[in-house]
Amino acid sequence: MALFGTKKPASAKASEGKEEKKAAVAQTSGTSVGHDVSHVLRHARITEKATMHSGAGVYTFDISEKATKREIIAAVKGLYKVTPLKVAVVTIPSKVRRNMRTGKSGVKQGGRKAYVYLKKGETITLG
Repeated sequence: MALFGTKKPASAKASEGKEEKKAAVAQTSGTSVGHDVSHVLRHARITEKATMHSGAGVYTFDISEKATKREIIAAVKGLYKVTPLKVAVVTIPSKVRRNMRTGKSGVKQGGRKAYVYLKKGETITLG
């Protein structure tokens, strides 16, 4: 703040808020301030197969295209407060689908998913 009590410009306030948010995310995720892991896990993948695996301590998440295994581990630690034993990353291929009504073809987008293995007894509450 200046000597005579002038206000900060709006851009300074906005950047100050972003820095505080990054610091808060870094504290919860256990990484340094420069690494933001909030973009890594998109959402939990709730399917019949994933539900069967969750009983054995394996949880499935849709992840970012550029996410690494270390980033996934840091994100799970920060969000769910559990430490994964292992992470397996799988690429989902894109598929050509045809609309039955119009006959037009389109592409169903692919992506990536991660299988997160936890110790016996640890659980993640999805929902």
